[in-house]
Amino acid sequence: MLPSEMRSKGGVYYTPPALVGRLLDAAEAAGIDWATAHVLDPACGGGAFLGPVASRMIEHLRGCNRRVIVRNIATRLRGLEIDPFAAWMSQTFLAATLHSALDGAGGSIGEAITVCDSLTHRSCETFDLVIGNPPYGRITLTKEEREPFRRSLFGHANLYGVFLDLAVHKAKADGGVIAYVTPTSFLSGEYFKNLRGLLAAEANPVSLDLVSERTGIFDGVLQETMLAVFRRGEQVRSPAVSFVEATEAKLSRKRGGDIALPEDPQAPWVLPRSPRAVGLARRMSAMPDRLADWGYKVSTGPLVWNRYKEQLRTRASRSTVPIIWAEAVSADGEFLLRSDRRNHLPFLHLEASDEWLRVKRGCVLLQRTTAKEQARRLVAAELPQGVVDEHGSVTVENHLNMLIPLVERPKVDTQTLAAFMNSAVADEAFRCISGSVAVSAYEIESLALPPHEDMRQLSIVLRNHPTRIEIDRTCAEIYGTP
Repeated sequence: MLPSEMRSKGGVYYTPPALVGRLLDAAEAAGIDWATAHVLDPACGGGAFLGPVASRMIEHLRGCNRRVIVRNIATRLRGLEIDPFAAWMSQTFLAATLHSALDGAGGSIGEAITVCDSLTHRSCETFDLVIGNPPYGRITLTKEEREPFRRSLFGHANLYGVFLDLAVHKAKADGGVIAYVTPTSFLSGEYFKNLRGLLAAEANPVSLDLVSERTGIFDGVLQETMLAVFRRGEQVRSPAVSFVEATEAKLSRKRGGDIALPEDPQAPWVLPRSPRAVGLARRMSAMPDRLADWGYKVSTGPLVWNRYKEQLRTRASRSTVPIIWAEAVSADGEFLLRSDRRNHLPFLHLEASDEWLRVKRGCVLLQRTTAKEQARRLVAAELPQGVVDEHGSVTVENHLNMLIPLVERPKVDTQTLAAFMNSAVADEAFRCISGSVAVSAYEIESLALPPHEDMRQLSIVLRNHPTRIEIDRTCAEIYGTP
């Protein structure tokens, strides 16, 4: 019922009961005793978690006097909420839950919800369980607001990342549990590397449920979603991974087993996104090669075209270079010099100060943004050296990543690299470290790869003009995947 603009601005996406129930089960498996636990939801919204938590507390206190139960819960359950109306709604639903579960027992729950900004609210109280679905989205913090969370920040702040740090502050140091619904972007993004380091030092995950399919849940959220449970003081870095398919009403879950996290505390977490990728993720954890070992670096295309609108040209001249637009990389991995979309002209006039926009080396182009419905997250094409030489140089727009050779003869040639990046197994491997429709340079450079010597097998296959199926089969064999 909330206006879409308000939901987007505040990162407000309420949690359906099926996901709430699963997260409570996971918290209980991590050691939470509902008969004694002190629980905090620092972004309680409309009360999606507080009511169900109260219900579990009641179940574990059966046999006690009903008024005692109400006072007990009033002492142990807390919520924080910045929106006064949402806070009122949480308080009302919590009272309704108690009234219904206790057959109209008297006694007031008191003011279980505090209206405040959780990130600036000061309290020394800690809890056995910090649970909830924190808001998502970038946030600009003042220097004073940023200071308590400086340890987990790198670059711009995201609300849910800051709320994860807050949860570490608020969970008891000896075994306190954090159970959150979050996007998966913190698993790999560069902006979250300090947060991953904090979690490794303070609260390693004990279970991660990846929501592989969702129908009617968090509509409008492009990122993948997960149910993550962490425990303060946990030293083992091998969380139990499961895969969840959910609707508003029900949930099914498949276990994937324990997955070891990288030894480097800040490195991206390699986690399968489906049962069939479990073996691949485990093999990737043992693969030492990265793109730099193959002889490449990743750079974003230098041309932000709308800053150079006045310099776009329809015809070539001595002062122009061809523009490589994102549409030059087709969905089937072919390169074609074209400018099909609105406002896209084929050439850029270069001023004396624009020399840095020139690209003089053949490379592999990789789309930076993909649509949620696309079959592949990685869409690549070779920018042949011959095309560059024909025009002297080109420029590449910033909706493309460039995989640029670091040396004259890299260990894997550009044609082979492009074919590999377009393979099904490379796409699945990339999904093991990325849960966003964006394809970042940091994640591509972090992708675990087979030894470069093994790529000779693919180079040989490519000489015979193979089908896509033959390329996929060869790449899968190189990765050791059926």
